[in-house]
Amino acid sequence: MKPLRILLVSETYPPEINGVAMTTQRFVEGLRNRGHWVGLVRPRQRIEHDTTDTWLVPGLPIPNYPDLRLGMPAYWRLGRLMDQLRPDLVHVVTEGPLGWAAVFAARARKLPLTSGYHTHFAQYSSHYGIGLLMPWVTGWLDALHRRCHATFVPTPDLAAQLGARGIPDVRVVGRGVDTQLFHPGRRDAELRDLWGLEDDDLACLFVGRLAPEKNLDLVARAFSAIAACNSRARMIWVGNGPSLANLRLAHPNHVFAGPRTGEDLAAHYASADLFLFGSLTETWGNVLTEALASGLGVVTYRRAAAEVLIRGWENGIAVKPDDSEAFIKAATTLAGDKALRQSLGEQASRGMREHAWAHIIEQFEAALREISASR
Repeated sequence: MKPLRILLVSETYPPEINGVAMTTQRFVEGLRNRGHWVGLVRPRQRIEHDTTDTWLVPGLPIPNYPDLRLGMPAYWRLGRLMDQLRPDLVHVVTEGPLGWAAVFAARARKLPLTSGYHTHFAQYSSHYGIGLLMPWVTGWLDALHRRCHATFVPTPDLAAQLGARGIPDVRVVGRGVDTQLFHPGRRDAELRDLWGLEDDDLACLFVGRLAPEKNLDLVARAFSAIAACNSRARMIWVGNGPSLANLRLAHPNHVFAGPRTGEDLAAHYASADLFLFGSLTETWGNVLTEALASGLGVVTYRRAAAEVLIRGWENGIAVKPDDSEAFIKAATTLAGDKALRQSLGEQASRGMREHAWAHIIEQFEAALREISASR
């Protein structure tokens, strides 16, 4: 079949470290590897890496996230690019000013237009003291997606939510995980030694943005309950964000490893024993799939990826959303049962082999072909 020409617009992309950036890169590289032309429009970053078939626009730093950029609404630039590049389809990743400009430019040219719903921005508002703006934020997001011919989401539950809000043709395309990178064989005794742990000691891990919307206080409370029973346990935080300074101040004995990528990140996962993830704002949660693939015992809420991937107490523990006491109880139970952790971790690592990125990219490609042909 003839390769597609896809213009993809995103306000975040590696080397920025977040789930949306990493997922977008996977889709871009996966489609290119399957022979499609993918052009990328994104804000200019402080440090530029690969800019193959990439067009850069001005951006502004986001408050509390200086490493991220908010793309300026480059409507005329996007329109000229669409006229010159003649894409078969435009895919908008983010709902910021740049994303909105791409929607208007594509609709003006009657191009097939799709979007991705990656972040519950409306849920974030309550964590930053602007809960009264939630209806406005939800309206802003929904208005963009209603202007697209289809919107991609990672879970059936989210598809049902958006469909009920009047967003047309919501399609489920999951997320993959790199099982060649994330696996139990990455365990590193030297890294555990740097953490001050011996082989039988317990390393509890959180990976992600250190920010209020990640429910970090629950993770810290769960670890405190674990440490009350096991003085040799250590809490390892991997990531950066606006909550880092307060976490350091409140927990000086914890290990703060900063942001990690690639094999270094994979070693941090595999060298831990228990993954604590209490976020309720995820649309998916790439870090959860990476922890499962790395063979960790996982405690989380039954939301997003966990609702799709975790089965009872077979390959992890997912408790009822927002039941903090159940979360802490599950964490202490798993912390005190090495055999159970190993059993869950082995099942988790084995099961994630079925979620390779190649299959996800194939699904995404098929959907884009269908939408492009129908328009």
